[in-house]
Amino acid sequence: MAKSRKPKRHLNNPRDEQNQDTAAEMASAPVAAPPDGGTVHVPVLPVETVGLLAPHAGGRYIDGTLGGAGHTTLLLEHSDPDGRVLAIDADPLALARAEQRLPEAVASGRLTLRQGNFAEMARLAAEAEFAPVDGVLLDLGLSSDQLADRERGFSFASAAPLDMRFDTARGVSAADLVNTLEAEELADILWRYGDERRSRAIARRIVEARARQPIRRTDELAGLAASVVHGRPGGIHPATRTFQALRIAVNDELASLEAALPAALDLLRPRGRLAVISFHSLEDRIVKQFFQAEEKGCICPPEYPVCMCGRSPRLRILTRHPVTASEAEMAANPRARSAKLRAAERLGEA
Repeated sequence: MAKSRKPKRHLNNPRDEQNQDTAAEMASAPVAAPPDGGTVHVPVLPVETVGLLAPHAGGRYIDGTLGGAGHTTLLLEHSDPDGRVLAIDADPLALARAEQRLPEAVASGRLTLRQGNFAEMARLAAEAEFAPVDGVLLDLGLSSDQLADRERGFSFASAAPLDMRFDTARGVSAADLVNTLEAEELADILWRYGDERRSRAIARRIVEARARQPIRRTDELAGLAASVVHGRPGGIHPATRTFQALRIAVNDELASLEAALPAALDLLRPRGRLAVISFHSLEDRIVKQFFQAEEKGCICPPEYPVCMCGRSPRLRILTRHPVTASEAEMAANPRARSAKLRAAERLGEA
């Protein structure tokens, strides 16, 4: 964990408020179980994503965030009969569910499954002999399966171990962070990744509570947050921002995204496309700035009269503004409320 810095206070992003509302709805909403024992995962922005990635027969595509396999299924359908998909996920349970849900695609070789963080995309694609590719998709949200799995600790809707790791065999859990970090470090995480206005008060309450006994369960943490944050009727759960911030920190999600974007670009063939769906303003900012930098190419200081770095543009932005869900989709799938889709195309002759 990096050395703590004093949290920088800034205005809360309205989109993050929507993201937190969505998280609360998802954490408490009942979902129907399919035959594999998981939930019914509905991919966000399905029509828009397919339209921007433009999958076609014979194409090769990487879904760097398999999740509930919703987008992977769409990529397979729209690249029928011989398109191929490499699906990556840090969560081994997501891979197991995809193998059950898409057995024909796995058996035919059209779907290749690999466990790992999408930041490891270059290595995983090389091992699978899956490059170059015609498209890469990153859907940065949690899947319904992960939220519904009570033992994973992503949701405050039920008592569960305080874990929050995508890959439970690697890294530190949310309980590790909550029980070991100094109050200032905890407050920094809660503010930076959750925009939690009461971050310092929550951090102090956590430190006081763990002095009596370790905090191991989601309901314990949710109760501590609720004792400090007084929610309003019809508003989000008082622990929503705390849980979001800890999940991002536990999985080092922003650093993984920063590593995955250039890796994805390197894997694209000319005219190949990269699409990213984000649910948090920090994620969206990283994607936006990466696209802008790769479209500009040159990184010389503005006072230079001519380019000295020699970097050429590598991307053409397809979405000058992020694509968001329609009112109809948001009504049918609350998870789509905070989704932002950006896409770009690699330059060069196909």
